[in-house]
Amino acid sequence: MLKSKTALVTGSTSGIGLAIARALAEQGANVMINGMGEADAIEKERLALEADFGIKAAYSPADMTKPDQIDQMVKDAETTFGAVDVLVNNAGIQFVSPIEDFPSEKWEQIIAVNLSAAFYAIRAATPGMKARKWGRIISTASAHSLVASPFKAAYVAAKHGIAGLTKTAALELATFGVTVNCISPGYVWTPLVEKQIPDTMKARNLTREQVIEVLLESQPTKQFVTAEEVAAMAVYLCSDVAKQITGANMVMDGGWTAA
Repeated sequence: MLKSKTALVTGSTSGIGLAIARALAEQGANVMINGMGEADAIEKERLALEADFGIKAAYSPADMTKPDQIDQMVKDAETTFGAVDVLVNNAGIQFVSPIEDFPSEKWEQIIAVNLSAAFYAIRAATPGMKARKWGRIISTASAHSLVASPFKAAYVAAKHGIAGLTKTAALELATFGVTVNCISPGYVWTPLVEKQIPDTMKARNLTREQVIEVLLESQPTKQFVTAEEVAAMAVYLCSDVAKQITGANMVMDGGWTAA
């Protein structure tokens, strides 16, 4: 479906982003991944993309808090592969604190990575997409793009911002064959979540089952969304049958925001 296309996926060295990168590669897209981690582990994932799917894969170490590095990342992808046809803004971080204690530097960092980085990447990728009359821009939002939770002021503000940025970009690009959408999952089962469970068990004196129950309290299905399910939605949004879906917030939250 995406043979001869190129996808740039931020925050894709693990978790949801890596699942999306692999799903797009499976459809034939060349892929540039981006994110943090050990150099050897990142290179292993890059090589696996090429070996598993027969595509070309590159890596950008661009810092998502640095607009100039984001611009260069897009330019590097265009130089390496000839274009950025699919842009997936997935990079994200979290910090939890009451508003009165929320550190200024954490607010700035979360807004930069979770919201501003998406704007700068869209700004850089848009001219090429408009010129080619085809493009897919997808941002990972969250159920928190629609509802709030206490102690997550910056994250909730950023994800609400992603929903608004998506709508604005969709309207601007609607006549150029470029769709712009976001995906809003609830709690997703990722290695990061799994690693946090033992610490939470110890800190709150809970069993593993009780910790999972607390995490899933907001999701009526009482099941985690999987990274592969989010990736499948991204693939669908890249398909021709989804060309009239733009400016949409695709909610995958097990019914969280239905209440």
